[in-house]
Amino acid sequence: MMPNVTRGDRFGGLLTYLAGEGRANEHTEPHLVNGDAATFTMYGDGELDRATSLAIAADLDEPRTAFGVEVNGGHVWHCSLAIKAEDGQLSDEQWAAIAQDFVDEMGFTATSGKADCRWVAVRHGLSKAGNDHIHIAVNLVREDGTKASIHNDYSRAQKVAGELEKRHGLTVLQSRGAGIGERGEKPAERATAERMGAAEVASVRLERAVRAAAGASLDEGEFVRRLHQGGFIVRPRFANGREDVVTGYSVALRPQPGVPIVWYGGGRLARDLTLTRLREGWPDNVTSSQHAVDEWRATWRNPMKYTAQHPGRETQAPTPDVWHEHTQQVIALRDQLRRIPVDDRATWAIVAKETSAAFAAWSERLEPTPGPLADASRALARGAQIRAHQVRPRPSGMASAAGAATLFAMAAKGGQGTAAEALMFRQIMKTAQALHGMYQASADSLEAARIRDALGAKLDAVRERMPQLQGASTGAPVDARAAEAARIAQAGQTPMRAPGSPVRQPLDPQRPTTNVTPTERGGHER
Repeated sequence: MMPNVTRGDRFGGLLTYLAGEGRANEHTEPHLVNGDAATFTMYGDGELDRATSLAIAADLDEPRTAFGVEVNGGHVWHCSLAIKAEDGQLSDEQWAAIAQDFVDEMGFTATSGKADCRWVAVRHGLSKAGNDHIHIAVNLVREDGTKASIHNDYSRAQKVAGELEKRHGLTVLQSRGAGIGERGEKPAERATAERMGAAEVASVRLERAVRAAAGASLDEGEFVRRLHQGGFIVRPRFANGREDVVTGYSVALRPQPGVPIVWYGGGRLARDLTLTRLREGWPDNVTSSQHAVDEWRATWRNPMKYTAQHPGRETQAPTPDVWHEHTQQVIALRDQLRRIPVDDRATWAIVAKETSAAFAAWSERLEPTPGPLADASRALARGAQIRAHQVRPRPSGMASAAGAATLFAMAAKGGQGTAAEALMFRQIMKTAQALHGMYQASADSLEAARIRDALGAKLDAVRERMPQLQGASTGAPVDARAAEAARIAQAGQTPMRAPGSPVRQPLDPQRPTTNVTPTERGGHER
């Protein structure tokens, strides 16, 4: 279950949107599945329309207006809870129970020992991507005029979601416990992409570009040059008071006329794409470091007019010997993978990163719009995004698949491919299948299913470009276990009501407030 938390200050705007048609006319039959006792009793029976939504908004907002309490960052706390599309749909009763447990665990109800917050849970059908979900809206001003604590609410919501997966018999996202995962799309990003007619949000597009450039590069300077060569702009973040020590970077799409540049730091794109993590795979010597600084300075002064300072391999086509050398490295790596324990996630993360980079590089080269190669890269990249404390150095003597990204980055656009490309493609596919096998062996059926789907029929068009692979066994294992979500047996149950009196008690702004709690992260208003 995936929570997405946002803040605002307009209940009316939020609820009328939830009750409306949606950005892509995807909203159907909007209605409440739960809420605080009084609100749900009054409004929980029918389909929501604009007038009803505004009435609910006014009721939810009453504690703030009655007590005159202001909350920095907005008093409207909004969280969507979604399950994966392949997990099907839950009943209203199941969502009601999940919503109640969620607000209880987040400390928004009287179970916290404090006054209740007013809240509702809205359901309006599947998302555009086919995910069953609900929206929870909470007034952070409690019934007694005190403020609810939202300290660490993002991480708390993730933790609570993990607990509720088990409690309610949902598919457990084992990647949550293993520390892997990908950055989520923000609603504003999706809206911008739709407005611009883009096939994907900017952060996903940039993640693939950075992954491809980093995987194809032997050093940091080459990484900068490859990003610019690919049509992106990048800038450094220097240490305070220095112009020779780079501590981070940001990357952006080249802007259209009249459109502002939107920069993304590497860590915003993915956990394994920070500059610190990227440097783990590059040499640390005086020459390469100085060349990197030269490239960063050149792009820092004017990213749109950057000129490469030390052109290198990115301008050259690989020789047959280079193809052979890198292919043999991948073959050697595949042999070594048989001896890596399935619980050695640090080593498997290295393999996932290199394999994902190979697919990303080939996608950048061959796919005008994101296609099966991009999908495969994204599926495999999840395994590379472990938390910083889980990272370990590359095992001594371990072969590398990094060269595949370099070679695929130089593959010709169009055409049928060469025998060398076909052989490398087969070996990278088998390396990806080894990752699939690792997830199967570790009982992480959801991640195994993602990789299986990404490596299956979707890549048939790529295989057809390479006559040498016709009939070869390059697809994902057909006997992979599909992810199956357990369901809660709710037969015969009536819709759940929130605890407490269903009759709204009058507010008394003159009553002394109690249980004052900080609203902000770290105990201060944010």
